[in-house]
Amino acid sequence: MTTDLHRRRWLAFFILCCGELMIVLDSTVVNVALPSICSSLGFSEAGLVWVVNAYMLTYGGFLLLGGRLGDLYGRRRLFAGGIALFTVASFACGLADSQTALIIARAIQGLGGAVVSAVALALIMDLFPEPDVRVRAMGYFGFLMAAGGSIGVLLGGLITDAFNWHWIFLINIPVGALVLAVTLKLLPRDAPAPETQKLDVAGAVTVTASLLLAIYGIVGAYEAGWTSAQTLGLLVGAGLLMAAFLMIEARIPVPLMPLGLFKLRNVSVANVAGVLWAAAMFAWFFLSALYMQLVLGYGPMKVGLAFLPANIIMGAFSYKLSAQMVNRFGIRWPLALGLFFAATGLALFARAPVDGVFVRDILPAMTLLGIGAGMAFNPILLAAMSEVEQSESGLASGVVNTAFMMGGALGLAILVSLAAGRTAEVMQAGDPRAALNAGYQLAFVIGAACALLAAGLSAALIRPGLVRPDAHGTPAAH
Repeated sequence: MTTDLHRRRWLAFFILCCGELMIVLDSTVVNVALPSICSSLGFSEAGLVWVVNAYMLTYGGFLLLGGRLGDLYGRRRLFAGGIALFTVASFACGLADSQTALIIARAIQGLGGAVVSAVALALIMDLFPEPDVRVRAMGYFGFLMAAGGSIGVLLGGLITDAFNWHWIFLINIPVGALVLAVTLKLLPRDAPAPETQKLDVAGAVTVTASLLLAIYGIVGAYEAGWTSAQTLGLLVGAGLLMAAFLMIEARIPVPLMPLGLFKLRNVSVANVAGVLWAAAMFAWFFLSALYMQLVLGYGPMKVGLAFLPANIIMGAFSYKLSAQMVNRFGIRWPLALGLFFAATGLALFARAPVDGVFVRDILPAMTLLGIGAGMAFNPILLAAMSEVEQSESGLASGVVNTAFMMGGALGLAILVSLAAGRTAEVMQAGDPRAALNAGYQLAFVIGAACALLAAGLSAALIRPGLVRPDAHGTPAAH
């Protein structure tokens, strides 16, 4: 390979990483700015969850469809289109002056982000067909994505403190424009797909609509009542749409989500554990930021720094330590132990008092959550792909990523709704900070229970011995 070609494809890889990093940053940078957004646009606590969930729903709902569109119409084209859509939506978020405008723009951001994430890994695989170089590239990619959490919380705190929350979105515009320009110049054009391939539009529409109705019903349950006609009607409608989705997937020749995947034990267990874990982890990011700002009085920058230990630990595990543990112990015990550490960290947050002290009440929980998430992330992805054929590994990865996003969206909606209800009960005593803290503590207890259940399922049901290290010491499913 010529030096020029070598340099061009590593530059293309760098641009792909920048595009995906922008998506990852946006999912964490917003958490630190939530209280500022809340006071600026007048969100209620239950309504504020839509700033996160509008993004997560469209992101998770369109991951599988985005990957399929890339197969049909070209990954380079879809990546460029997703970056363009995400950048335009970021501009709309930055200019938003109402709750509705921000939520709609966030939903469009999620759609663009889904397309980018769905095709980025496939493009990297295309750029590096040599196994040894591909392993190195994927290691760099994983480290950058894990480091994105640290960068996001720090950047969110810095920008919100120095300017205002609008700029956490506006900063995406020059980055997105640069990524788009270089993408069109460096990435090779795709070969056209066979005309016989078809798009499962019905599957994408039904599953996304089902989850939207479910989230809307759960978020509104606090005000309307869990047994009200509105809540029950929305949840029944969501269930019917999900049933329709499963019927479509069972009958269509080229389904969005082949149901046969779930006959494989590790795939099923990894996805169930992923849903439970994501519910707990999204609640951690969302509610701990609110606890530190609204109960302890931290500023946005201080909140960003409080998240730093957990994110540094996660990055270290993602870069090297997790692979070494899997190589030595397999996937079952690192996954189960990591989820147990995460559950313990959430349980520590559940006892954090109104007058909490960082070193005593936040740092130990953050450390355990960082260790747990860092240990469990790679094993759960490997478990989700360990029993599938190599040709279906991308699909299996897309399915588990979708499970993460949907579990996070549903779990966050439920936990925030329950926290708001608990806060309203305690508010009668007259201490707003104590009432907020009581709501957060309840949510952390339930989140810890979800992570503990995921740990138990993984320890009991994940098949061991299905992962082997390749020649470079990186675990690979077989």
